[in-house]
Amino acid sequence: MNSLRSVLRGLLTVLLALLLLFEEWGWEPLARALTRLSKLPLWAKLERYIQGLPRWAALLVFGLPVLALLPVKLLAIYLFSSGHKLLGLGLLLGAKLLGTAIVARLFQLTQPALMQFEWFAHWYPRWKTWKDGVIAQIRASAVWQQGRKIKAQVRALMASVRRWWASE
Repeated sequence: MNSLRSVLRGLLTVLLALLLLFEEWGWEPLARALTRLSKLPLWAKLERYIQGLPRWAALLVFGLPVLALLPVKLLAIYLFSSGHKLLGLGLLLGAKLLGTAIVARLFQLTQPALMQFEWFAHWYPRWKTWKDGVIAQIRASAVWQQGRKIKAQVRALMASVRRWWASE
């Protein structure tokens, strides 16, 4: 029983680490991408409205993308089960990217209101510290370091190929 628990805990840890890495990778760039939309007058007005929401409304707006993307994720599961694995995977990845972008931007807009909740102000810094610690452990791992070396080598190789191609 303990070995099964260890295996399940290890699997859950790996899945959680992958999720955290994806969120970490996508959070800032995707939020910046949506921030660019604030140059549009209607979008800017919507963002100002969201920023002015009271805390309960901000909490509702922040949680809305989770509910809105649920049917899309269910459709992806249906596509998987119907044999359309690539389409299902594409839909799932697209929903994850879009969801991360929206949640990241909404968090930027609603964080001041959310921090007015005592429970949120208590738990958010703890969550952030824990998450940052997990990310730091992953980045310090030998696997991560080796991956960074390989990535640098591939980039150098691609730069050489581009220079060679340009000289032909």
